[in-house]
Amino acid sequence: MARKLKVFSWSDGLHDYTVAATSRAKALEAWDVGRDLFKDGTAREIDEGSARAAALDAPDTVITTPAGGLGAALKALPAKARRKPSKAETARVEKLAALKAELEGVEDQAEAAELAFAEKRAALDAEQAAAAEGLAARRAVLEKAIKAARK
Repeated sequence: MARKLKVFSWSDGLHDYTVAATSRAKALEAWDVGRDLFKDGTAREIDEGSARAAALDAPDTVITTPAGGLGAALKALPAKARRKPSKAETARVEKLAALKAELEGVEDQAEAAELAFAEKRAALDAEQAAAAEGLAARRAVLEKAIKAARK
């Protein structure tokens, strides 16, 4: 008597892989994976859906269908697979955020200093232009006086 087929499925986030097989071991063999997907809750037996019907029509053949994306795959993981970050990870993330905020502050200070220097350069350029203009005017007056004295 042949064993009854069961339908198993797992997802990588991009695709759902479904197969009808007599056991979990046969399903893993059909998927050609190197680890036990059932052990960590990634793969499971399914009882309904269009992929189940397609798998039963072609036993031991992997049926590949588009999945709901990474978000759906993460939600499908068992609760123990979705762990909370450790205190060290949380502290590292907080420290990184504080350093990024400090860097933004330094960049703001650098921008403000650059604007202040630009204003000072503009003022010095204006002062230089005024001095050059004044000297040119004095030079013109003196050259005119020298020309008049030569006559």
